Amino acid sequence: MARKNDILSIFAGTVEEIKEAGLFKGEAPIASAQGARVRLEDGREVINMCANNYLGLGDSPRLIEAAKRTYDERGYGMASVRFICGTQDIHKQLEERISRFLGTDDTILYSSCFDANGGLFETLLGPEDAVISDELNHASIIDGVRLCKAKRLRYKNNDMEDLENRLKDADALGARIKLIATDGVFSMDGIICNLKGVCDLADRYNALVMVDDSHAVGFVGKHGRGTPEYNGVEGRVDIITGTLGKALGGASGGYTSGRKEIIDLLRQRSRPYLFSNTLAPAIVGASLELFDMLEESTALRDQLEDTTAYYRKQLTDNGFDIIPGTHPCVPVMLYDEKLAGEFARRMMEKGVYVVAFSFPVVPKGKARIRTQVCASHTRKDIDFIVKCFIEVRQEMGLA
Repeated sequence: MARKNDILSIFAGTVEEIKEAGLFKGEAPIASAQGARVRLEDGREVINMCANNYLGLGDSPRLIEAAKRTYDERGYGMASVRFICGTQDIHKQLEERISRFLGTDDTILYSSCFDANGGLFETLLGPEDAVISDELNHASIIDGVRLCKAKRLRYKNNDMEDLENRLKDADALGARIKLIATDGVFSMDGIICNLKGVCDLADRYNALVMVDDSHAVGFVGKHGRGTPEYNGVEGRVDIITGTLGKALGGASGGYTSGRKEIIDLLRQRSRPYLFSNTLAPAIVGASLELFDMLEESTALRDQLEDTTAYYRKQLTDNGFDIIPGTHPCVPVMLYDEKLAGEFARRMMEKGVYVVAFSFPVVPKGKARIRTQVCASHTRKDIDFIVKCFIEVRQEMGLA
């Protein structure tokens, strides 16, 4: 029988193996508010090129003021789940605002989108059902699917022919309910889902459609309403999950929005909703202010779109291997894990905060520097970032 110290040494050995493989994920503490530029714990100021802060609202004075105001009006926390005494009027107001913005029937709030996805599939699907999932879906979708007893089918990324074959397989298995699950944006690659193709197949095979739009709501689509707007399929997606922790202020919190019948059932049976504390009032108050901002103007998403196009062109013109697209997630492909780690370290030394993405975040042999543009980046920032990429490439003999 192994002693406790022997057991702990197994874990320590695994961490050492991760380090030796170049897959160790460290942290560089920030000692300032999130923004296009941040101050690190050691006092250095760097351009932040890896935040999900798409609209640049992580340090928005307007949102901060709304949060402060909510502290005064609604307190610090509710110390309860929703169905006991954890529902304030503003929670219901935010659910209504999200529904109105997305054009859905109803919305249910969660502490994160990970929880929203974790509480979705086991609530809706049983052994007689089937979930058909894109192979590049986010870990939260994968984990949520694992919790349910439905038959699991996987299709090649954004491949409509393969999706149709899996729908046929689900029919052959006698599936009562077929649910297609996909990310709206596959964030490791910056690829936008072909939702029109997905919805067309769903209509043909009588399937439901679920989209995690965490990397889209607020800035993808003409009015920032996400990939359904971008693909022209608003009203055809049955379930939309998303986060308040990226473009929508960057704090925390998630939601599931969609058909009334589905949201009603989630309120009764979804375990993360029933057994997790209510979303903090200050986040709710600031989020209500955020949706006011989105409905007043598209200036931030327009700025983001313009800056992203400029950045992508600069990288391409200078010979960097990036995955084509229009999304502000822009992976600079390096493929080798140790090479990517060293490249990121040198970029940090030059004043650009980037992180190497490697297994298990991306497949082995697909290591990259995933850069992310935000609306508060300037063209001067972009020119400096590209210059640093060129310099590091030359220093490492990769040119």
